[in-house]
Amino acid sequence: MSLPLIERAALKGLQCLDAETAHRATVLGLRSGLLPARKAFADPRLSVPLWDLAFPNPVGMAAGFDKNGEVPDALLKLGFGYTEVGSVTPKPQPGNPRPRVFRLPEDRGVINRYGFNNEGHDALRRRLEARKRLSGIVGINVGANKDAADRSADYVAGIHAFADMASYFTVNISSPNTPGLRDLQARSALADLLTRVISARDECTSRLGRRVPVLLKIAPDVADGDLQDIVEEVLSKNVDGLIVSNTTISRDGLSGKGPAQETGGLSGAPLFRRSTIMLARARRLAGPELPIIGVGGIDSAETAWTKITAGADLLQLYSALVFKGLALVDEILSGLSANLDRHGLSSLREARDADVEAWASKKI
Repeated sequence: MSLPLIERAALKGLQCLDAETAHRATVLGLRSGLLPARKAFADPRLSVPLWDLAFPNPVGMAAGFDKNGEVPDALLKLGFGYTEVGSVTPKPQPGNPRPRVFRLPEDRGVINRYGFNNEGHDALRRRLEARKRLSGIVGINVGANKDAADRSADYVAGIHAFADMASYFTVNISSPNTPGLRDLQARSALADLLTRVISARDECTSRLGRRVPVLLKIAPDVADGDLQDIVEEVLSKNVDGLIVSNTTISRDGLSGKGPAQETGGLSGAPLFRRSTIMLARARRLAGPELPIIGVGGIDSAETAWTKITAGADLLQLYSALVFKGLALVDEILSGLSANLDRHGLSSLREARDADVEAWASKKI
């Protein structure tokens, strides 16, 4: 039996399990080596140099899949250009009660209300120390404990805990599943948070001799005026980039079939339009220099290319793998390469921003 047939059978089997059990089984399969490494699709035109990092390709695994840093290297061997672990909080926390993740097969979407379930800083650090000599770009997504009296202090603690091993940091203030977390996107709270986080990063730079990039991950549900405030704060505080976007609380466009009205953040194909409009608007506000990672609804080479032309330097995906499996990574990379051929371009940077104005002017 060929590998694609094996993968298709495995995907069908996973889809027979409830969504969280299937997720855990996939992580365990990667840990045990049941999913063999793939020969990465190689096209030097797909490499992306950003900060002091050289991304071999733009497709990354989004945070949320590997919350506890169990399988970053297994994911890199499957063809991802980079991966992001977390969200991780200082103290372990169980997250919200199960069931807390729901597939929407009719809409090719997923709703989750995990609530930052993770094993905490100490457990993640032990795992990352074990791979410290290995290559590959591994970002660390830091969050705050639900019961934290000072949530900004939790983000600062994450910077200090992992500055010596993070390829980059993501400051996640946009999950809808921790009550009050998105309030940190309000301008005064955000200014305080970013000041403290960047100060912590700079302290670590002096100690370690490397300036770890810090990115801010935002929600797709912010109003235009709030988005402008966010981008202005990002630029004024010298944050290194944006990730647009997290899951949405909107249920617009869903078929209504299945658990469509469950509480939580919606991801997958239904998020694509909203997140891409927000991406383009963020790019228009930020200008051409700020790196932006585009996330939300990428499930094909076409949607990946659209994110690039709407302003993204890099891409992340997760939910589409639930429905399409890991072969999607190669499909996207080969499709991006074909698009470069079609347009006569020598890099993704040449394609970036071609459709920013068109997408930024669309109505959500």
